[in-house]
Amino acid sequence: MSERVRQLYYGDCLSVMREQLADESVDLVYLDPPFNSKATYNVLFKPPEKMGEGSQIKAFDDTWHWNLESEREYDEILQNPQSSDLANLMEALRRFLGINDMLAYIVHMANRLLEIRRVMKPTASVYLHCDPTASHYLKLVMDGLFGAKNFRNEVIWHYSGWNRKLRDSYNKRHDVILFYSKDIKVVNFNSYALPWESEGEYVKVRKQKVRLDSDERKYVLSDKGGGERVKRYLSEAMVYGKPVDTIWDIPKLNNSDKEKLSYPTQKPQALLERIIEASSNEGDVVFDPFCGCGTSIHAAEALKRNWIGIDITHLAIALIKKRLTDAFGELAITTRGLPTSYAGAMELARADKHQFELWVIGLLNAQPYKGGRKGADTGIDGYLRYKYIVEGERDPERGTAIIEVKGGQTGVKDIRNLDSVITREQAEQGILVSAVKPTKKMLEHAAGKGLVKLGFQEYPVMQVIWLKDLMEGKAQVLHPSYRIDHTKQAPKQEGKNQLKMEG
Repeated sequence: MSERVRQLYYGDCLSVMREQLADESVDLVYLDPPFNSKATYNVLFKPPEKMGEGSQIKAFDDTWHWNLESEREYDEILQNPQSSDLANLMEALRRFLGINDMLAYIVHMANRLLEIRRVMKPTASVYLHCDPTASHYLKLVMDGLFGAKNFRNEVIWHYSGWNRKLRDSYNKRHDVILFYSKDIKVVNFNSYALPWESEGEYVKVRKQKVRLDSDERKYVLSDKGGGERVKRYLSEAMVYGKPVDTIWDIPKLNNSDKEKLSYPTQKPQALLERIIEASSNEGDVVFDPFCGCGTSIHAAEALKRNWIGIDITHLAIALIKKRLTDAFGELAITTRGLPTSYAGAMELARADKHQFELWVIGLLNAQPYKGGRKGADTGIDGYLRYKYIVEGERDPERGTAIIEVKGGQTGVKDIRNLDSVITREQAEQGILVSAVKPTKKMLEHAAGKGLVKLGFQEYPVMQVIWLKDLMEGKAQVLHPSYRIDHTKQAPKQEGKNQLKMEG
């Protein structure tokens, strides 16, 4: 049996695919690229010079504004000899849309979809999960890349919600998933059916009289076509199941769902299991270039597929690893793009201060400040939260350690600043993680802050930790051992949903 492929990459999926993934190496692609459906349609279409201070949208701040990078990627598409149809489309879209954030989004996606097509095997399929605001443009891009003949379905994922009467439109309760094959002549697809709950449900849906043959087997009469009617035995119908169409009624996750994690765009595992079961087989490679909180990766692991995931945030990579460990125990996962040495960590600190801070917060399995969003941190990069028992008290107390991460030079002033934050936030402890080796005066100043009694033990109020020692296991954070996890624990995987396939 060949070794399982379990690979997580940190980075922009465009560069990772170009540098790391071979031609025709994956069997199924699912991607749910970031797109802020809460943003107003008009804001997305404003030219850059009309984007006022108040109309900036967080989800688009870093990626979806037209800039020099967008122009460079646009030129790459026009110059790519493998994308003449796509190039013609992009020129037409530029004339039609003008230079705005929607065009930036489409260019961003088109360049990555070009690489996705390259890494797909001839038998592979791709499912592009998108918001209805942009799905019609993305379908044109997919037609330009894969050819209209390889368009298989537009799947509507319908979910319920609390509807209200709107003045000018219907309530929006669906996402669009575009399903394409690379080559319809050889595409791998397993016809998909759900089980009937009972014979009674089948008869109710068919609205036909149940009859008995000479052996007292139940059947209904079905139209074969051309005016001919044939017997359809209920026992056979139960085995055949309900073939799935393009409207998928799968509930959206809510906060009470066991599988719900602290990730706003998390998709239900049942949705991904359906896609993976239908368009791949055990041992195939499932690829998600925008893997987020890792639902596709989780589903692939549960269904005994190999998998590759890419995400551009350290938080997502840390969350996926924790999710898989919670659900499956320790797995042999290859992680690439993250610092594995002190020198690599220092390189990240110089290259991207924000991602460096998030990576360190992930090392501590702590909660990032404001969910890891960019902006002024007011002296806080993250939190560790815990509980401890006070003598004579029945219910545990809650405590907090403030985390500050420094990628450059540090000094006693940083200890003083963190001490002020502890006082302001009424926290029990402060932890300063320094990329540069702390000075003797810093350590002495931190020790001078004394101890705090938390439950039955005393802990340092202030801790200064050298990142190199943390990475090498020579240093640890001292706090009460009962941690309050900032993400919900993924439930243990007990087996996939009851799904039926017709080969």
